[in-house]
Amino acid sequence: MSLPTNVDAVVFDRDGPLVETGSGLSRAESARCREHGHEFGDEQKQLLIARTLEAGGDAMAEYVGLAGAGPTPAAHLADLVRRELKAGAPALPGARRIVESLIDHGVPVAVASNSPRHFVDAALGSAGLLDLFDVIVSAEDAPRARPSPDLCLAACRLLDAAPEPSAAFADSRTGVASAQAAGMVVVGVPSVPGTVLDVHESFAALAGEALVAWAATCTTRFAMAENIACSDCGDCRYDLEDIVQDARDSTLSAHAL
Repeated sequence: MSLPTNVDAVVFDRDGPLVETGSGLSRAESARCREHGHEFGDEQKQLLIARTLEAGGDAMAEYVGLAGAGPTPAAHLADLVRRELKAGAPALPGARRIVESLIDHGVPVAVASNSPRHFVDAALGSAGLLDLFDVIVSAEDAPRARPSPDLCLAACRLLDAAPEPSAAFADSRTGVASAQAAGMVVVGVPSVPGTVLDVHESFAALAGEALVAWAATCTTRFAMAENIACSDCGDCRYDLEDIVQDARDSTLSAHAL
């Protein structure tokens, strides 16, 4: 495996790699497409993955021949998402184990999403994962949506992490493009089986043994520095904290939003 085990932080691309929200949404959109004489398959699912509600609604409206329908497609898509989350969205296999393992090893974690914050919170809450993330960046928190790097950069900044030594988990080409533009190491977990993502490493699921083993060996250079003790007195914690903060400030300075 070529993934680095010494990272500043790990950012998960929206709730997609973590929560099963796609199947119910796909069923609903499939029924809608059939009403207009169209099929809904993996290619059409790609029109929705990792997009904003507005962009996803517009793409589907164009596909079924309703382009220019104004805010109605986005409102329809938002209603489908609400129904899906109300019905319950379970965590994907391995999601909690991976995140908890990273946290146990001192690696800061965050979620960055093109979706509105209330949808992200609802998805993570339904899956029982919301308590794991102190930092969640949503559509309202960055000037540009994906594939711009703004969401990833904002998440890194809130974690006091530099993008280059950090990793991002992405389930779509849009998420991959955003993380790559931010300069991050990208781990692919495609939400559509068989999708080929241009990433450092790709896995079919978070529960894969190799990925679980990677998370179990991960650490962060800041956590490593904070654990160093002076060889003379063993009590230089405050000096080391200053050194660590200086390192964070210097690595972030080139990536200010």
